[in-house]
Amino acid sequence: MPTETERCIESLIALFQKYNGKDKNSCQLSKTEFLSFMNTELATIRKNQKDPSVFDCMMNKLDLNSDGHLDSQEFPNLIGGLAIACHESFLQTSKKNI
Repeated sequence: MPTETERCIESLIALFQKYNGKDKNSCQLSKTEFLSFMNTELATIRKNQKDPSVFDCMMNKLDLNSDGHLDSQEFPNLIGGLAIACHESFLQTSKKNI
């Protein structure tokens, strides 16, 4: 039986697979697929972001090989960055509540 961490990793892999391939390449997320992922899976973050160019900037920073897509090695950087941002936000909120 997989551990909780293993299930989380499997879930992230399944998410990547769910959104890639609609634009012909099943091993990468295109910009359109990336935005679809953000709009659906991270709707609150997307909704709270006032500047739509932030997502273009994110895509460009995450696309380490500058091919215009996020591959399976670049996608975890998105998840890691979001986890760090959420953790920092949690810490700030915790300090305010003390």
